[in-house]
Amino acid sequence: MEELFAYMNRQLALLESTFVRYCYQNITWENRMLGLVGPRGVGKTTLFLQHIKTHCDLRKTLYVTADHMYFATHTLYGLAGEFNRAGGTHLFIDEVHKYENWSRELKAIYDAFPDMHVAFTGSSVLDIVEGSADLSRRAPIYHMQGLSFREFLAIRHGIEIPPYSLEQILNQEAAIPGVVHPLPLFREYLQRGYYPFGADPDFETELSQVIARTLEVDIPQFAGMNVSTGRTLKRLLAVVSTLVPFKPNMTSLGSQIQASRNNVEDYLLWLEKSGMIAQLRTGAEGLGALGKVDKVYLDNPNILFNLAEGRADAGTVRETFFFNQARVLHRVTASAISDFEVEGITIEVGGKSKDRHQIRDAERGFIAKDDIESGFGNVVPLWAFGLEY
Repeated sequence: MEELFAYMNRQLALLESTFVRYCYQNITWENRMLGLVGPRGVGKTTLFLQHIKTHCDLRKTLYVTADHMYFATHTLYGLAGEFNRAGGTHLFIDEVHKYENWSRELKAIYDAFPDMHVAFTGSSVLDIVEGSADLSRRAPIYHMQGLSFREFLAIRHGIEIPPYSLEQILNQEAAIPGVVHPLPLFREYLQRGYYPFGADPDFETELSQVIARTLEVDIPQFAGMNVSTGRTLKRLLAVVSTLVPFKPNMTSLGSQIQASRNNVEDYLLWLEKSGMIAQLRTGAEGLGALGKVDKVYLDNPNILFNLAEGRADAGTVRETFFFNQARVLHRVTASAISDFEVEGITIEVGGKSKDRHQIRDAERGFIAKDDIESGFGNVVPLWAFGLEY
């Protein structure tokens, strides 16, 4: 276990980020067990290390990653027992999805050591894979998305501003003090600002690797798929990237990737949960509360630019950005007359020349307009919708 403590201390020493992500304050860290899930590369590990460094007694805290060589000959349960006997109170397990039978052992740890707090991170697809033991009553699961435009400004450019509510944004109250021209920063964010590693010189290559590992390793591992199905997922994402946004025709998609209609629906759900795509649903209620899928988008503009090799359609980028940012705090559904409905508010997304035609019959409608620095009336700068979280 000394080796694991040394590993934790090395990770804490390398920690440079001091900016705390939006979801930190929403996590009840006092829970006996909790999980933090999200797509690859959005900063889950950093969030854990920040919490450990600033709020934990390092003499009673241990951080491990589930793919450490230690677990080639040891179990999570065994480690928890040894750590507990040594006086440990807080165990943090990173990338728990890489450990076989993770849910069963976490349940056993929870039941056997009532005085120990356990927190774990995992892929966002854990949300639809319970594992061999149901942890729903024991461990609340928190979801983490990539950087907002507001967080990007703070982390990448040192421009810190408080989050604005949707009503404040619609009332033209959102602003970036000291920044006269926000559009160049916004353009940078769209291409390489969603992921914390976007400043890396090899960002495009790194993001391509994240996408590949998600499709070839994460999803097949959780869904019990074989290697050939992983290749099918890659073909499906490639097809999706050329069509977005589009109304899905499962039969047509199936014929293009040589898969059945029912399998395509499952594949799209896996891609959505893993942070590769986003599906815009209708605003159905009751038994059909999830609604039918109206349009399929890529998850965020960075993925869109990556798969389009820098030649992404401007209109698609705008809609992808808006959907990606707005859905973190709000229920976003398809609109019968426009692009989106957000909490009963109709939002049309467009460029500088977009007129009010499509929202003229809306009870409360707004234009989220790109290529403008400030708004007026019901025309709001598109970049302002990135300041909510």
